Amino acid sequence: MSFNPDFEQFRVFLEKTSGIELGSNKQYLVSSRLNRLMEQQGLKSLGDLVARIQTQPRSGLREQVIDAMTTNETLWFRDTYPFEVLKQRILPEILKANPGQRLRLWSAACSSGQEPYSLAMTVDEFERSNPARLKAGIQGVQIVATDLSGSMLTACKAGEYDSLAIGRGLSRERLQRYFEPAGPARWAIKPQIKSRVEFRSLNLLDSYAILGKFDIVFCRNVLIYFSAAMKKDILARIHGVLKPGGYLFLGASEALNGLPDLYQMVQCKPGIIYKAK
Repeated sequence: MSFNPDFEQFRVFLEKTSGIELGSNKQYLVSSRLNRLMEQQGLKSLGDLVARIQTQPRSGLREQVIDAMTTNETLWFRDTYPFEVLKQRILPEILKANPGQRLRLWSAACSSGQEPYSLAMTVDEFERSNPARLKAGIQGVQIVATDLSGSMLTACKAGEYDSLAIGRGLSRERLQRYFEPAGPARWAIKPQIKSRVEFRSLNLLDSYAILGKFDIVFCRNVLIYFSAAMKKDILARIHGVLKPGGYLFLGASEALNGLPDLYQMVQCKPGIIYKAK
């Protein structure tokens, strides 16, 4: 593929602002996601787009571009095993090791909200099967969910999903227990689940200090979009907000390499998670 200076300029811009690393073969992807926006803005090239963002930083165009380029494909209880491991192994362990403390979980790059709401449902299912044990062991549960995309966070906070989204990984039993009708072919998360999740805007390239400390972090299926150096930096900073002995969940196709001083690999059969040293 021939060198395209406008595309190269956009690649540098996107990685600098969001951490997303585009391969040289992604020109079609960029065009398909940005063509309509560029037409609306009267822009003829990616170079013009970057220049407009730089000269008009408060126009909202930067946020629109990041929204368009952020992959927001997700589903309920993705890969299943992380949520079963959380319910069957991690929650009992934390209850035993830290009685009387508030449990805090972070869903990083939460996309359209299925992951943090799945976490809230998992905690609720654990409570239902261990009511006395949970009441004695943990004083409240907070799930913090963050994303870079403003439009995704708006959708997350609404907590409403159409039949297509509902059909991606959600069982009929969970639909009946945790959702209520919200219009033709739409369902809304019930208040007791919705209230457990706090959505915040966060770029994974920025500081995590404002989030506080966590017992568990889910950072799944997002690191694949970053360079190796950026992945290592993000994982090191996630360690900084994990409590000692806290757990990190990555995506099924992701692995933690090069940080043996920070994390211990834990085999779960199926799946692998990582414990903060």
